[in-house]
Amino acid sequence: MFALQKTKPAFGLDATEVPEPGAPGAGEVTVRIEAVGICGSDVHAFEWSDGYGHLEPYLPVTMGHEFAGHVTAAGAGTNIATGTRIAVHPGMPCGSCAACVRGDVRACTRRRSMGLTCEGAFTRLLNVPIANVVALPDAVDAELGALVEPLAVAADAVLVGEVSLGDTVLVLGPGTIGQGLALMARAAGAGRVIIVGRGDGPRFDVLKQLGFPDVVDIADGPMAEQVLKLTGGTPVDVVLEATGYPPSIAEALPLLKRDGILVAAGIHDGPLTLPLTVFVRNRHQLRASHGSKRGTWDRVIALLGRDPESFRPMITHRLPLERGLEGFELARQRAASKVILLP
Repeated sequence: MFALQKTKPAFGLDATEVPEPGAPGAGEVTVRIEAVGICGSDVHAFEWSDGYGHLEPYLPVTMGHEFAGHVTAAGAGTNIATGTRIAVHPGMPCGSCAACVRGDVRACTRRRSMGLTCEGAFTRLLNVPIANVVALPDAVDAELGALVEPLAVAADAVLVGEVSLGDTVLVLGPGTIGQGLALMARAAGAGRVIIVGRGDGPRFDVLKQLGFPDVVDIADGPMAEQVLKLTGGTPVDVVLEATGYPPSIAEALPLLKRDGILVAAGIHDGPLTLPLTVFVRNRHQLRASHGSKRGTWDRVIALLGRDPESFRPMITHRLPLERGLEGFELARQRAASKVILLP
């Protein structure tokens, strides 16, 4: 069957043929993949950016970790009907390290991730553990189900940032995670969400369709000047970062209120330089968020189920999987917001 694989530690992906998976083992199901998103981390792995060298020992690997579909076969002990529509959490804890034994699977020391360090969803069929399966309600179709993973990543970052009722939130980065941060901040009660990007016209258009009029293009002028004009000179309560560009964090801190929280959710390929004296005197809190908890998926799916069409503008391009390399180029050039591939 057709697959998009990372086969070597260099730029690009290979379109190739791989064997179909065998019958699912005990505790596994076979998923017929119906929709899979191209993630920013997929693009970085495609480009072989700094910070992705840890994938080399796992190559070749079929990529793709934002996906949904339905169950075609169920192994022993799974107690799930074939045909069940599902999304799949990509995290694969080992189940035996000290962290897993105490129930802290996110701290697993041997954790792997579908589509990055073990087989993923840029193909037609995949066997996955039943523990990673999350049922989708009727209102959430497969392409929206493929948004659950990035939305859950954003939802956990909002929780780390302690966004609360009436807050003014500054989001750095207008891509899929930035859009998710804006949506989840609004769902958490934020009174105002301002999103910053640079020359991101197509993604700004998506944000406006999602109901966020306050977008700032730093190609038009300094971020601080434009943001403070929107807030009337008042610092923001929380900053949520999804740029992967370390200087954006230092540039945003002067806009953050004293005792305010900045959450870094982007993956960065360089160090961060901070004016530490100002940072300390303002008692700023710099926190990190990465991945998502399983319980967050249930809350995100419930949110999607209540108003699914309000999330659909995030998806700007749909392509058959065989045109996946074209989809990667659209994502790399920022000509697309979210590209969904259809195996």
